[in-house]
Amino acid sequence: MDQAKIGKFISECRKKAGLTQAQLAERLNITDRAVSKWETGKSLPDSSIMLELCAVLGISVNDLLSGEVVTMDNYNKELEKNLLEMVKQKEEADKRLLRVEIVMGVIAVLPLVAAAIIVAVVPMEEWKAGLLVGLCLLPLLIATPFALKIEQKAGYYECQKCGHTHVPEYASVFFAMHSGRTRYMRCPKCNRRSWQKKVISRDRK
Repeated sequence: MDQAKIGKFISECRKKAGLTQAQLAERLNITDRAVSKWETGKSLPDSSIMLELCAVLGISVNDLLSGEVVTMDNYNKELEKNLLEMVKQKEEADKRLLRVEIVMGVIAVLPLVAAAIIVAVVPMEEWKAGLLVGLCLLPLLIATPFALKIEQKAGYYECQKCGHTHVPEYASVFFAMHSGRTRYMRCPKCNRRSWQKKVISRDRK
């Protein structure tokens, strides 16, 4: 999607509706800075407010994502193009999040590894060794819930029984037995348990 084109289109529609950036922002309960970033092509409206934005501007979501009013002749073609682009952008964002999860895990584990080496090499009282390991364990304990949240939200899990892909509840991911990013969970479609792999694309089968 052409962010610059979409931004210019939002600006034109806003002015046509007789609204300032501040007035549009107030209608959407956001900051006028966010509206300014849209109109300058620096960012796109969040999906959670796209419908409300389109209602205020008197356009369709397809118009918004196309950066122009789509004629009926081109409607289906532009809709398919925009949907594919949104799927592509989500997959790229999910890949970035999963890379962040790996970096977060490595950074959280390093202090614990360092503490284990220090305890093994440097003579010290047991309570001091325990305290050192405990303190170095804290980053891992803090990072784990955030890493699991990323793993839950980014991409999908694929059922090995029926091939269905889904985003599980956080509790399911948290309590499931796992090996890397493969988790033993129940499929919401076939209701059977299996070792489900993390995948980026939805419903590939």
